[in-house]
Amino acid sequence: MDLVFNIQSVLTTLHTTLDALHKPHRSVTLVAVSKTQSAEIIQAAFNAGICHFGENYWQELQKKCLALADLPINWHFIGRLQRNKAAHIAQHCAWVHSVDKMHLLPILNNHRPSHLPALNICLQVNLANETQKAGVLLKDLIPLVEHTLSFPNLRLRGLMLIPPACPDPTRYFLQLEQIFSQLKQQFAIPLDTLSMGMSADYVSAVLAGSTMVRVGRAIFGER
Repeated sequence: MDLVFNIQSVLTTLHTTLDALHKPHRSVTLVAVSKTQSAEIIQAAFNAGICHFGENYWQELQKKCLALADLPINWHFIGRLQRNKAAHIAQHCAWVHSVDKMHLLPILNNHRPSHLPALNICLQVNLANETQKAGVLLKDLIPLVEHTLSFPNLRLRGLMLIPPACPDPTRYFLQLEQIFSQLKQQFAIPLDTLSMGMSADYVSAVLAGSTMVRVGRAIFGER
């Protein structure tokens, strides 16, 4: 695995896509999905310019936080958020992408250390009503937005999507972008993050308006 080459390849593709859209390169954040990767590999990716890393499981993230505590890494929790892990995640992560239930919010808020900035929150939306997937259903999104905004230690940044498995998820990306725009207008709040797009579809996601892509395989290779 040529980690540096892979990172540069993904960044070049992102920048080329953004150039075509006449958007600045900084308008999309690359989150390297580092689940199953060792602390040594994550450090190598950090040395190659990556400072945002996404993890799916608290047990794995906990070990990496300890091993890499001397690095100014922005940890993103992107996996299914469980009640009994939420307090730990609030203490160690800069971002949580997978909030989908109201009962998680007070836990995250109450366990956010006072010396840290507010925890950045994305609400995971289940657009296709897939029963096997996490994510708030559209009918429940507005109440969840309102509840999130009531907590002082949480900063609602936007929405996250894992689209259904399909040859072209563009229509789901475009649908979420439309919902995102409607929320900004309805609540008059500075939402700025659409977390959508992974290794196989991040270009399509950026073309549809994504501001944060979660890329694992294209950076670290097959697990």
